[in-house]
Amino acid sequence: MAMPLWKRLGRSLGRILILLAMALAGMWVAFARPIWVVGPAESQENIMPETALLRQHVEMLSLVFSPRDYRHPDNLNQTADYIRRHFEASGATVYEQSFVHESITYKNVMAEYGPSGESVIVVGAHYDAVVGSPGANDNASAVAGLLELARLFADASFSSRVILAAYTLEEPPFFGTDIMGSALHAKTLKEEGVDVRLMICLEMIGCFTDEPGSQKFPLPFLSLYYPTTGNFMGIVDKLFSTQAGRMKRWMRSATDLPVYSINAPAWMPGVDWSDHSSFWKQGYPAVMVTDTAFYRYDAYHTAADTPDRLNYAAMAKVVHGVYGYVMKLAAGRQK
Repeated sequence: MAMPLWKRLGRSLGRILILLAMALAGMWVAFARPIWVVGPAESQENIMPETALLRQHVEMLSLVFSPRDYRHPDNLNQTADYIRRHFEASGATVYEQSFVHESITYKNVMAEYGPSGESVIVVGAHYDAVVGSPGANDNASAVAGLLELARLFADASFSSRVILAAYTLEEPPFFGTDIMGSALHAKTLKEEGVDVRLMICLEMIGCFTDEPGSQKFPLPFLSLYYPTTGNFMGIVDKLFSTQAGRMKRWMRSATDLPVYSINAPAWMPGVDWSDHSSFWKQGYPAVMVTDTAFYRYDAYHTAADTPDRLNYAAMAKVVHGVYGYVMKLAAGRQK
C-alpha cells in the first residue's frame, strides 16, 4: 500500500528541517567558534588601565593633532612624536621606520620589549585618520590602547620579544596598497626572516552601547550567532585559523566585557579592513580586536567621530584583556 501523500511530504519537510538545522549549526561552529571557559585567568594579569589616561590620549590625538590625514603630514609627525615620547617613557627600545611617498616622509613608530630573538608578538594600530574626520574612535582609541599597553609593560618582564607598533597611512587612498605603514612593517619582518607568532591589530575599540538593535552585521544570518546589542568586543580572524578562538577563551576569563570572535572569509565586508591584513598577506597569523566599526558606530569616517562618544571604561577592559593575553604569550604559557 502506497504511503499517503501527506506523510511523504511530512517526511520530506522533516529531512529538510534537519538538514537546515545541521547547516546552521555547522556555520555556527565555523564562524563563531563556540568555546567554554573554565576558571579565571592568571591572577598576575589582574591589572587595569586608567580610563582618564585613555581619554587624555584620545583627546590629544583627535582634538590637538587634528586633522591627522595624509594631507597634513605636520600633524602626523606631531602625533608620531607624541607616541614616541610615551613609548620611551615605558623603558622600551624605540625606533622609527621612515619612508617617502611623493616627496613626503612618513613614519611608523615601534617600541620593543623583552629579549632579542627571531620570533616576536606584534600589537599594532594605525594613528592616521580619514580625511574629514577627527578620528577619535578611528583610530585614536586604539592608539590610546597602545600607549596604555606601553605604560603597563614598563613594570613587566618578558620571556620573548614584543613589539608595539604605531602605523601611518592606513586610511584611503592607501588602504590595501604597499604604501600602508603596516604593509612596510610586515614586509620588512618577512625579509628579515622574523617569525611573527601573532599580530594583534587594534582597530576602533571605543564604541560600546546597551541600546537594543545597535549591532549590525555584514550578512543577516549572523544575528543568529551574535548579540544585536553592541556592547561586546569582537576578535576577527581568517576562516580556518584558531588564533581568535584561543584569544577569546583567555579574554573571556580575564574580563567581564563580553567577547565574541568570528572566523570569516576576507571577502566579507570589514574582515580584512585594517592593518592585520598586511600580515595576512605575508603569511603571518594575525587577528583584529575591534568594536566592529561601522556595524555599530554611526560616526564612522565622519566629522562626528569625537572623543565624547567613546566608552572609556569599556576601552580599559579591552586593553586589560589584550595586555593579559600578550603577557601570557610572551611568557610562553599555554592553556
